Amino acid sequence: MKKALIISTLVVAFMMNFSACKSELKKDSEKKVAAPFAIKYAKNEIRFTAYKTTAKVPVGGQFNKVEIVSGGTGNTVKEAIHNTEFSIPVSSLMTRDSSRDYKIKKFFFGIMNNTSLLSGKLLISDDRNGIAKIEMNGEVQNVPFTYTILDKTFNMQATIDVNKWNASAALASLNKVCEDLHKGADGVSVTWSEVALNITSTFN
Repeated sequence: MKKALIISTLVVAFMMNFSACKSELKKDSEKKVAAPFAIKYAKNEIRFTAYKTTAKVPVGGQFNKVEIVSGGTGNTVKEAIHNTEFSIPVSSLMTRDSSRDYKIKKFFFGIMNNTSLLSGKLLISDDRNGIAKIEMNGEVQNVPFTYTILDKTFNMQATIDVNKWNASAALASLNKVCEDLHKGADGVSVTWSEVALNITSTFN
């Protein structure tokens, strides 16, 4: 009887140790899988500058939301950025002027095909340059960008011409509804097709 009790006690102890070992292995495995840099958890700022009037007066804005579709993690900042696929809801656009926001969403992006989201992929070419594949108005175009990495902060800058996405009709639509607001001292209403991009990701 005592022998049976001793054997039972040993079996229970073994099973408890085995279970604890499995739990520790699982935790170690999870730690190995989790990459130290993840865009999903970074502070992401997506800012743009558009231009109006003949004098090219800047109008700043931003998108307050970005969704990571694929990738976005790595052992370094560069690895986390490279091959990241993302989508940006147009509804998250903000320029600190609700009337302007409404017009851009409805009379610019709203004129385009399937552009409730801006989607794309980031590709790092070397230590200073990269390519952003951006889809808008049913078109995909390559946008060259330059970037810097300072400590845990990634910053990229690029300039796009929206007409490369066959967006001239959308641009004309926006200029028409903003005609008076986009007139300069010369009385000419102009909405530029050029837009500057400035994107920053600060990792924890």
